[in-house]
Amino acid sequence: MAYQPPGNNNGAQSPNYNDGGHRLEDLPQGATYEEEASRGLLSNQQGGPFGGPFDDPHQRGTSPVRPTSGYSLTETYAPDAGFHDPYSTTGSVYSGQSADNPAAAFGVPGRVASPYARSETSSTEAWRQRQAPGGAGGGGLRRYATRKVKLVQGSVLSVDYPVPSAIQNAIQAKYRNDLEGGSEEFTHMRYTAATCDPNDFTLHNGYNLRPAMYNRHTELLIAVTYYNEDKTLTSRTLHGVMQNIRDIVNLKKSEFWNKGGPAWQKIVVALVFDGIDPCDKDTLDVLATIGIYQDGVMKRDVDGKETVAHIFEYTTQLSVTPNQQLIRPTDDGPTTLPPVQMMFCLKQKNSKKINSHRWLFNAFGRILNPEVCILLDAGTKPGQKSLLALWEGFYNDKDLGGACGEIHAMLGKGWKNLVNPLVAAQNFEYKISNILDKPLESSFGYVSVLPGAFSAYRFRAIMGRPLEQYFHGDHTLSKQLGKKGIEGMNIFKKNMFLAEDRILCFELVAKAGSKWHLSYVKASKGETDVPEGVAEFISQRRRWLNGSFAAGLYSLMHFGRMYKSGHNIIRMFFLHIQMLYNVFNTILTWFSLASYWLTTTVIMDLVGTPSESNGNKGFPFGKSATPIINTIVKYIYLGFLLLQFILALGNRPKGSRFSYLTSFVVFGIIQIYVVVDALYLVVRAFSSSDAIDFVTDKGVGEFLKSFFSSSGAGIIIIALAATFGLYFVASFMYLDPWHMFTSFPAYMFVQSSYINVLNVYAFSNWHDVSWGTKGADKADALPSATTTKEEGGKEAVIEEIDKPQADIDSQFEATVKRALTPYVPPVEKDEKSLDDSYKSFRTRLVTLWIFSNAFLAVCITSDGMDKFGFTNTATDRTSRFFQALLWSNAAVALVRFIGACWFLAVEMAAGTYVFYKVLAKQQQQQAENAEGAAGKKKKKVTAAQLRVQRDLQELTLGSTMKMSFPNPDDILNFTLTIEPDEGMYKGGAFHFSFNVNQNFPHDPPKVKCTQKIYHPNIDLEGNVCLNILREDWKPVLNLNAVIVGMQFLFLEPNASDPLNKEAADDLRQNRETFKRNVRTSMTGGTVRNVQYERVMK
Repeated sequence: MAYQPPGNNNGAQSPNYNDGGHRLEDLPQGATYEEEASRGLLSNQQGGPFGGPFDDPHQRGTSPVRPTSGYSLTETYAPDAGFHDPYSTTGSVYSGQSADNPAAAFGVPGRVASPYARSETSSTEAWRQRQAPGGAGGGGLRRYATRKVKLVQGSVLSVDYPVPSAIQNAIQAKYRNDLEGGSEEFTHMRYTAATCDPNDFTLHNGYNLRPAMYNRHTELLIAVTYYNEDKTLTSRTLHGVMQNIRDIVNLKKSEFWNKGGPAWQKIVVALVFDGIDPCDKDTLDVLATIGIYQDGVMKRDVDGKETVAHIFEYTTQLSVTPNQQLIRPTDDGPTTLPPVQMMFCLKQKNSKKINSHRWLFNAFGRILNPEVCILLDAGTKPGQKSLLALWEGFYNDKDLGGACGEIHAMLGKGWKNLVNPLVAAQNFEYKISNILDKPLESSFGYVSVLPGAFSAYRFRAIMGRPLEQYFHGDHTLSKQLGKKGIEGMNIFKKNMFLAEDRILCFELVAKAGSKWHLSYVKASKGETDVPEGVAEFISQRRRWLNGSFAAGLYSLMHFGRMYKSGHNIIRMFFLHIQMLYNVFNTILTWFSLASYWLTTTVIMDLVGTPSESNGNKGFPFGKSATPIINTIVKYIYLGFLLLQFILALGNRPKGSRFSYLTSFVVFGIIQIYVVVDALYLVVRAFSSSDAIDFVTDKGVGEFLKSFFSSSGAGIIIIALAATFGLYFVASFMYLDPWHMFTSFPAYMFVQSSYINVLNVYAFSNWHDVSWGTKGADKADALPSATTTKEEGGKEAVIEEIDKPQADIDSQFEATVKRALTPYVPPVEKDEKSLDDSYKSFRTRLVTLWIFSNAFLAVCITSDGMDKFGFTNTATDRTSRFFQALLWSNAAVALVRFIGACWFLAVEMAAGTYVFYKVLAKQQQQQAENAEGAAGKKKKKVTAAQLRVQRDLQELTLGSTMKMSFPNPDDILNFTLTIEPDEGMYKGGAFHFSFNVNQNFPHDPPKVKCTQKIYHPNIDLEGNVCLNILREDWKPVLNLNAVIVGMQFLFLEPNASDPLNKEAADDLRQNRETFKRNVRTSMTGGTVRNVQYERVMK
């Protein structure tokens, strides 16, 4: 029979395959991270079949006892923890060794400041520097020896690099010695620069993978897709996978895993990282620590052909826990991790998760040809034996095409995360989905969605049309697919591919000529982190809701393809029932907004305004107050619902955190109020025979009629029993009821926001499909690979650095320290962007405008406002408002007419004034002409005078400046008086003489202060230091610019360009002393033995 943990039933088990099924032996209880770390890192019992960390790993027949060594992978790098000698209980330090250089005792070159030891704050920049050929460790660039590497088929770069000695020697000797001679599986990491599309990653084109090269059958391919998760989340997933593989390898009575070679050789783990740019560089250090990655080996391009993906391969026995503890094998016990074949695919550009799956299935899958593929997201931790349980479902049911396990929220130590109501609500949602929804769909044979974070597929089941349809959503294929690609899709199909996993599920079940079905495996559990903030939660659900709605309609519209499948008549019957069930659910979802509003108002009306015939009173505030409170609650509900549309159409959730948080709280309070009303209805229905609307004395028919009447409480009772009662019963049936006590109240508080906030935001942003990709700026840090021809040969080769093993080990030490440094979560800045600030202001403005107008309309026209103490009726209020509106419009029109008349009168008066001025000018001109005829000289106006006259006409002097002309006929010489009303020179009156020569504006005016004042920019002779009066003068400048500059000198004296150096020194050295000197000089006092004039007004 299939493996079943105690108390659980495997939903994927097929009754046709009980005989001869897969029998497993129960394993001992799994260890916690701390227990494993204490055994694998700090234990002083390090005997066993290992070699020293710096021994020659290529030597065969080494001693089974590890020699004493002070540098080991067992070292801990916690801030408060010292160095632990794995072979001594005292933790002493060996001769020549120090805390800063633990490798000095072994002749390893000491570390100096280098990119290999950069701080965490500059990890990205340090990573860029480490990609240079040869790295930069140990004191700068070095000239290493080189080797020539031949390209496979003249175009594929695939190179083997030695791994650090500590990693090689972490492999148990029994595995190293059992390998065939010449194998480099444990001694070298293999790097391949894939310069092709995933579809072209084939044996024919020269690409290959180690498991296929070693002729191994891959039964299980475990894929972890990654975007930008930190090293803690990545380690959670990776270490959980390693523990699950250990569970499989340790099976004693397996009829499958122990045949045809070791079990670990049938399992491959593939890590697919979506781009260099978003990748967390500390996570790469973790991968380098276990041997699956090395700095400085990646190539940006090969002969100018850009690298699409960097592929690393290595088989390791090391693992890093989420709390940055390094786990290595210590003995042959059941807790020791076995070797794990790993592939690490680091895509050069960010091209989305669906493209990562194309590398997994079309590139790696076609070469390895696995039986089962398990998909995990980085951050999802598979539970104990979960991957084994998933595989068991496929092994015991030959028609199972896909399966998923139970995903639950990460609650933290002691369930501390449940303090956050949003986390608790999501925990309840996940639990109920795994108790009610997934088992139902599994019974039908079609699980509508196998979550990409934790699911599995039979590889041959999804080959063909399922994967072809699935990959239509890959934007990298848009040009190749044309109108069928993502760029040729309408907005409906683009939203559908936001939930592409639903498309794959439907296509798998509907595959022509096949009878694959999908199942839910309850024994398999995975833990994932959930959004803890409102903004992140809304953004996540926008994609989920829009994608699932579009994909659901797609499956309904294409249900006819089920008839081309190979399902028997019984399965087809249940698939039809499920189709009708999905149609009904889609209709309910479409009308959920109105349904929730009507439910809320109906319950409040039933409780607040009961029938007068039964003598009930309004609850909870009495007969008079309850209807008023209910009316207020209804208006608040509608107001916040309208606000959701305004926010959704104009703002990002991150830019409106407070508004959305307030909406969640308000809807939650209203929801609690409605629940209390509903519970009151139930209590009232069963507590008093006089207080209910049920007919109990006229037979069963009348009772049922009254019970199900639209005005009775029976419907409310049935609704409560069908939801809340069902939750409790089903949870206890599945022996998993704790969420009902820890998370159910929080879910009730948030439930209304699922509809009123999430649905509104999702549908309002239907246009947002988020298919954009990002560039790979950090790929510029990678070197290129250029081929050359060998002398006398025709094969293309590249010259590659050949590092000494000592240098590899030295740089690896720094890598381990970076990887095992305790993780410090970055502080997220909640600062709004400028665009978000503008949108927030617009939202507040529109909200105020809409709600103020709506409030006025409601107050005037609504009969419900009579309850709030208005002395007149709505009809009277409407009539009076209409009269006031007419009188107001008439008053405004009258004011406008008066203004128009006044403007006309002023225009006429101005026209008359101009007429007489022109007439006077003509008379003056005639008089001047007459004088000219009589022989008198006519005054000549110069260009400088014309320019000064224009500048003076355009000049606008403030209240702090005055201008005077000693000679009214001479406008080229005048006096300016500045009287500052602020600053250090406030209260003074400063006089300046302006002299404009005839070459103005080509020459600046000459300005001098006529008083002796204490100022850093004005000397004792009155010369003014103003740049525009010297080298910065341009003819386009005018007198207004000079005067403004003069005024600014008294507001902000400039000590960097002084004429009075003593004053400038005082200003620079002691501003307060300078202020006192200014006040002294302005009153006619003496400063620095200089007597100044009194300038105070």
